[in-house]
Amino acid sequence: MADDDGPRPQYLPELQIGDRYLPLVGKRVLTARAGRYRPGMRRSIATVSLSGTLNEKLTAVANAGFDGVEIFDQDLLCSLWTPRRIRERCKELGLKIEMLQPFRDLEGMTEAQHARAMRRFEGKLDIMAELGTDLILVCSSCQPDAIDDDGLSAEQLRKAAELAHERGMRIAFEALAWATHVWDYRRAWKIVRIADHPALGTCQDTFHVLSRRLDPWAIRDIPGEKIFFVQLSDAPEMAMDILQWSRHYRVWPGQGSWDVAGFLENCLVAGYTGPLSLEIFNTVFRRADAERNARDALRSLLYVEDAVAHRGTMPPGSLDSAPPEPQGTGLEFVELGVPEQQPLTAATLTALGFRHTGNNREKPIQLWEQGDAKILVNTSPVGRDSQVGPHIAALAVGTHDPSGAFERGAYLHATVAAPGRGPKDAPDTAIEAPDGTAVFFSRLVEEPERWAVHYDRASGESGQQNDLDLHIDHVSLAQPFDQFEEAALFFKSALGLQTHEDIEIPATYGLFRSRAVSNRDRSVRVITTVALLDDDAGATEDESRKNAVAFEVPDIFEACERVWARGGELLRIGHNYYVDLATRADFDAETLERMERLGILYDQIGSGKLLQAFTPMIGNRLFFELCQRIDGYDSYGTANAPVRISAHRGVTPGLRTKAVDED
Repeated sequence: MADDDGPRPQYLPELQIGDRYLPLVGKRVLTARAGRYRPGMRRSIATVSLSGTLNEKLTAVANAGFDGVEIFDQDLLCSLWTPRRIRERCKELGLKIEMLQPFRDLEGMTEAQHARAMRRFEGKLDIMAELGTDLILVCSSCQPDAIDDDGLSAEQLRKAAELAHERGMRIAFEALAWATHVWDYRRAWKIVRIADHPALGTCQDTFHVLSRRLDPWAIRDIPGEKIFFVQLSDAPEMAMDILQWSRHYRVWPGQGSWDVAGFLENCLVAGYTGPLSLEIFNTVFRRADAERNARDALRSLLYVEDAVAHRGTMPPGSLDSAPPEPQGTGLEFVELGVPEQQPLTAATLTALGFRHTGNNREKPIQLWEQGDAKILVNTSPVGRDSQVGPHIAALAVGTHDPSGAFERGAYLHATVAAPGRGPKDAPDTAIEAPDGTAVFFSRLVEEPERWAVHYDRASGESGQQNDLDLHIDHVSLAQPFDQFEEAALFFKSALGLQTHEDIEIPATYGLFRSRAVSNRDRSVRVITTVALLDDDAGATEDESRKNAVAFEVPDIFEACERVWARGGELLRIGHNYYVDLATRADFDAETLERMERLGILYDQIGSGKLLQAFTPMIGNRLFFELCQRIDGYDSYGTANAPVRISAHRGVTPGLRTKAVDED
């Protein structure tokens, strides 16, 4: 239960998980080095994946808990440090330089071209010696005049491998998805087989295999000792040029739509025992905070390892694994951070039928109830700089094993937040979502008596209500521009929620993206939203930061009538919407008139139907929704979002509009 000092719970110096105590550094449990896959296998990341100077990247990688790093050639060239100083810095940080990459256009060349390439290659070997690494990534040729001859490519790679071998070094040959000829990993392996040199092996990269829709199963046919390196990434499915897709839209494993765990499983079954490394090219990631992004990267790697471990293919204990995903039973409460000078929150809850039923015995937190829906109103000072006025500060996910759910979150490096009662007494410990929202794991539905432990009954309240039952259907959490993908991975990995299709929604001034996540039975639903342009001072800011709590009702017409009868207000929708609705839905004139009077919107997908209504904004960040799902409707009324956004702008003080003469 969220009985803390404010919307952001206090943090503990150490935290007990079972019979273990984990140190907290700042706000994060350090568990990265708790285990390994098996002897010799390490976790690594390419420096190109992060923003900042090379030293900033290396520091972030080490602080996140990685074992090694790939040095990207451009980062090396742009650094003011010598390769030897980079080697020293990595040693100071406890990082192994796993590989230098990439080296381009070494095979499929004319004799003169290959001679020039070998001079470049020899120079890179000198740099590798100073860096202290023995592996270099060689990409298949992308030159338009590259020669399509496997024998020639094998011969040229063999010459390079012999030169590397003389120095105790190796070459990992990778088939680029956009290469002129060698874009299939199976062909790259064929060339390596023809070359037949101990210093020449393959690099298996998820992007170059899965973007080409190649079946990764044949990786199992490659001897493990000839897979010199494995690079992992994910990506959303997109219909675009592969090179542009690769350069701008790769994401951490678990954030896209690919079966990265299946790819990794094939590599491990083949016998690969080297590092697992992340290589991401992403426009947003290249400007995001390196420390935060590196932690998210390690979480993605832990998540993929765990997914492979639970497939049962690998021997027990050969891979690290987290506690099982929590089986969510519903959203048990939502906590709002509300400044004391915001009485509109209480007035709106009252209009929705909620009653103030309890007060926290130690903190300024009120319990409001309606049906089985519970809202906590926390009037402690708001501690989040990015929030203005009322907002969602915390939510509680019901589960039969709260401690196991929390341990999984801690294992996956989620920020840990806990009530300040000491390290040995933290039954309500929570983890934080990327936007700062605390996520509590709870079984309060099974143990309702626990409310009485923390809350005194409010004066005049008997505890029973005779009103229309409400149920928390879902919450909507706005995300900072560079944390949208992080939020997806958080909910997917820590809470075991499934991600659904991204939807782009036209707002009054720009576009924003919406992504729903839910458990299988839809008892836990969360929507994350983000503006598609990072415009902190612009018109998209307010829409991209709105939070919402949606309540499911059995009869939306009755629920809305009661809101108006209590003196409340629902969002007024323009008449044009209902004129259009009359042409696309089978409502009689009387029903349409009633819908317009009450502010009810309609959506239909297949046989499923949705009726929904919204409150006006409470401040500039929060609103409530009433919804009725009919015949298995399983979405969120996305088609109505532009109408809702425009209506909110039209009635919310302080939100600018360009057409000042509009009514």
